[in-house]
Order: sequence, then C-alpha cells, then structure tokens
Amino acid sequence: MRTTLHPVTREEALHQAAQVPLPALLAAATELRAQGKGTVITYSKKVFVPLTTLCRDYCSYCTFRKDPGQPGAHFMTPSEVLALAERARHAGCKEALFSLGDQPEKIFPEAREFLRAQGFARTLDYLAAMCELVLEKTGLLPHANPGVMDRSALERLKESNASVGLMLENVSPRLMRDGLPHAKAPDKVPALRLRTIEEAGKLSIAFTTGILIGIGETMEERIDSLFAIRTLHEKYGHIQEVIIQNFRAKPDIPMAAHPEPSLEDMLRTIALARLIFGPQMNIQAPPNLSYDDFPRLLDAGINDWGGISPVTRDFINPEAAWPQITRLKAETESRGFTLRQRLAIYPEFLERAEFLSPPVRAQANLLSINGGNAL
Repeated sequence: MRTTLHPVTREEALHQAAQVPLPALLAAATELRAQGKGTVITYSKKVFVPLTTLCRDYCSYCTFRKDPGQPGAHFMTPSEVLALAERARHAGCKEALFSLGDQPEKIFPEAREFLRAQGFARTLDYLAAMCELVLEKTGLLPHANPGVMDRSALERLKESNASVGLMLENVSPRLMRDGLPHAKAPDKVPALRLRTIEEAGKLSIAFTTGILIGIGETMEERIDSLFAIRTLHEKYGHIQEVIIQNFRAKPDIPMAAHPEPSLEDMLRTIALARLIFGPQMNIQAPPNLSYDDFPRLLDAGINDWGGISPVTRDFINPEAAWPQITRLKAETESRGFTLRQRLAIYPEFLERAEFLSPPVRAQANLLSINGGNAL
C-alpha cells in the first residue's frame, strides 16, 4: 500500500478499514508520520484538576460523574485548585488540565448554591476564573475540557488557556437512542459538539478533540466522525491534536459487561486517523488505556502520548495508571524515537500570533525553548 500526500477520501478510508491488511495499514501510517513528524514523539507534563464531578449527563461508560451526595461528588474551591496547581508546579508540570462535568447547575440545586457562594451563575464562568487564577499565581498553562461551550465561554477561556478541548466522541446521533451510551446525555448531541469545535475555530483557539471507540459505534461512524473533524480543520486550521481513545469497561457503570475494543482494532483506527489527517496532524492515543501494550501504539502512526501526570491520577480512568515518564522515555527511545516534552499548545500554534492572548503568550514563551517545546 503506497502513501500519497493527497488526503484520502471517505470511500478510500472505508475501503482501507475493511479490505487492507493491518500490517500494510500500519506501514502506510508510520510512513506518513515520518514525513510530517520525523522521529519525535511528544507528551505534556500536566496536573489533572477535576474541578467538579457533578454533571448533568449520564453516559453509560462514565465513572467520573457523580450526583450530589454520592461518594466523590465535589466542587473544588479556589484554595483547593491553587494548592493542587502549586504541587504540580513544584513537580515540574507545565500544564493544568481542567476536567469537569457538563453544566451541573442545570439540574442540581447544590451546584447552583456552590456557584452562587463563589459569585458565579455558570460552571463555565467559574472554570474561567480558576484558569485565570492558576495562570496568574502558578504560571501553569491551563487547558480546559469542560464539555459543550458557547461563544462567550470560549472567548473568556481564550484569555487564560493555551488550548481548549472537547472530545467529539462520535458524530452519530444513533448513539443517543434508548439503551445506547448517550441516551441520557443531552450534551452529547453531535451537532452541539460540532458547533463548539467550530466556534473555537472562528475564535482561533488551538483545539484538542477526538473520538471514543468501542462504545457501540460502527467503523463507518468512526470514519465519519474523523471526517467531520477534518472538515472543520480544513475550514479553520485550529485542530492541534486528534485523540483516539479506547473504551475501558469498569465495574460500576451500565456498560460494565460491554466488550472492549481489541488492540488490533485500536491500531487499525489510529492508522486510519493518520491516513485521513495526513502527515502534519498530531495524533494521540492515551498510553495508560492500553496498559502494558502501549508501546505498540507507536506502530500505528501516533506522534504524541498526551498528558502524563507525576502528581495526580487519571480521574476519568482511575483504574489505569499513567506509565512513569522514565518508562515512557525508555519504551519510546528503544523503538528509535526521541521523546520531547511539549506545552499545552503545540509548537506550530505557538508560532501564530492569533492563537494566544497576551498573558498566555508571555507565559508560554517563558516555558518554551526554540522550536516551541517545553524547557
């Protein structure tokens, strides 16, 4: 299978998914990665800030979200946020990843009461204030991942965030039908998520998105989701990273007995993403969700491991520990690659004036070296 620099079409991608043997697909994907990224594999040293676990969505695969009164249900106070960020700064982290439930104030009086006590009406406004606090007091670069956002929320987040994220997960509304994973998740309407990604493009915000595989979608729906992201990137040029994330079953979720995608399925999907997006896109797969098999993900054309934290666990997948950075480096370099630490914004976006507010740019410049990676 020969690779070319012209983007593959949907029909070509469907053919490759169904007909091309996996070794040939992997070879084509790794050749494309080499054309665009050489032998450099990146990661971000981060702290995971779970601002609130309250969420109005009830996705069938999620253990992060909680209802008020459940163990682990919590809104972090400003002092808790700052204390965690300070710990991370002392540990050498440069990114503060804010993850949180989607619009809990819409259904929970407890969320409204907490926000009111802090002087806010919306979780998104409280998030923006906490991002500003962390940037000002610790110098960590915030990356907010709060779910669906409107234009006003994105505008304010841009003032303090190096990049913003929202997983598309899947573009198919079929997954919202009764009995399927998004049936009770109003913020997983694909059109709402696509609109958020598009608004970020209009505002020149470096954006991280991706798909979640193994939740009941078809390969065609995966491919359509990747093409939906590509279409927005072709229009606005703001997608800095595409994540291919695999579902992992957990005991206390409705999908506890749902089969997980195999490693081969994961490799095929990553390789297709590389072929769909071409040599220049940053393609990531979380190493902790492939356990000891994570080095194999390099065979499929990724060039980034995502955020790795020496301070906090992965609160979305608490059973899956991140590999130690020393092991990540050893496994990566034993396969002929160079591991480099990046910032929450990729170097190619750091170079472009329109993508960062003045305070974020000033701090990013302090944390980066020539070429835009982290000091």
